[in-house]
Amino acid sequence: MDEPRHGRQRMSESGTARPRAVGRIELTLRDGAQLFNTLDPFPFHEKDLSADAERFIVEWAQELAKDQPIEILIDLPSRGGKGNTAQDLAAAIAGWFTARARSETRAMQALFRDARLAFAIGVAVLSGCLFVAWRLSEASGGPFGRVLQESFVIVGWVVIWRPAEMVLYDWLPMVRRRTLYRRLAAARVVVNRSVE
Repeated sequence: MDEPRHGRQRMSESGTARPRAVGRIELTLRDGAQLFNTLDPFPFHEKDLSADAERFIVEWAQELAKDQPIEILIDLPSRGGKGNTAQDLAAAIAGWFTARARSETRAMQALFRDARLAFAIGVAVLSGCLFVAWRLSEASGGPFGRVLQESFVIVGWVVIWRPAEMVLYDWLPMVRRRTLYRRLAAARVVVNRSVE
């Protein structure tokens, strides 16, 4: 695949930049089959995109404005991949990125399920540590007792840290990826056949 020439900004008559209505990702291929995993036994419209093709499309899509519709322009020689119609390519690309979006949704559901379990364990351990620290403060065991008391408090808060991080932060990259995959699934695919 050649480097894409994705949608650039145009200058208006006043000299200020105005964004294009559509963010374009351009791919120049020798054959439509270059987009797909050649070892995949499924029919053409259900094939997996190759890892290189997916990475290429996703990286360029990440640079486009988030509110901009996406157009994927595929340049093919007229003799390249005669069986690969524009409709087939569009269906295969849409199907792949729809499946990727569903995969991110399932990953988020698994993350929140794991986070609930981790929180239950964390709260139990935190409660136990705070209870032990409180009992040690009652016993007033001198400096060593104080160090031990504070150690239990620290351990309790460290145990709850990861579950809190899962709930507060870990799902954000998944939402970003799912949104991008949904935009790519809805992208308009245009195939240009050039005569060599």
